[in-house]
Amino acid sequence: MSGHTENQITIEAPLDLVWNMTNDIENWPQLFSEYASVDIVERDRSTTTFRLTMHPDENGKVWSWVSERTTDRKALTVRARRVETGPFQHMDIRWTYKETPQGVLMHWTQDFAMKPDAPVDDDWMTDNINRNSKVQMQLIRDKIEQRARERDVVAVTTD
Repeated sequence: MSGHTENQITIEAPLDLVWNMTNDIENWPQLFSEYASVDIVERDRSTTTFRLTMHPDENGKVWSWVSERTTDRKALTVRARRVETGPFQHMDIRWTYKETPQGVLMHWTQDFAMKPDAPVDDDWMTDNINRNSKVQMQLIRDKIEQRARERDVVAVTTD
């Protein structure tokens, strides 16, 4: 048994802005509502290893793990995996970006499996990831579209 999720959202903003904001890992605590901090462990060309720390959950537990993220700007893809897997046997994530007439389609695919002794199973985690991905994608969309509007206002007022 394993888990698989796919979620997507269209962001009405230029591709460069969407790419740059969603791949600016140091600013993820301002982009995502669930992350309290990001600490860069290592950078090697297009691959970044970093520690993500979440805000405390409803029980006061703080979750933290190390992930590795490799960007491919030309292919408009990002591949990520958890290095410290915690309750997961593995967690692999793929982000893809596609320009459409409506904006940039950002698509997340997550493949994972929970460890047998994890506090939740694959089905529970699949539902949790699907619920949370929708919330986070909407926040990201709103923040990027707001930034795009602010840039447009600055461009108009400086012309």
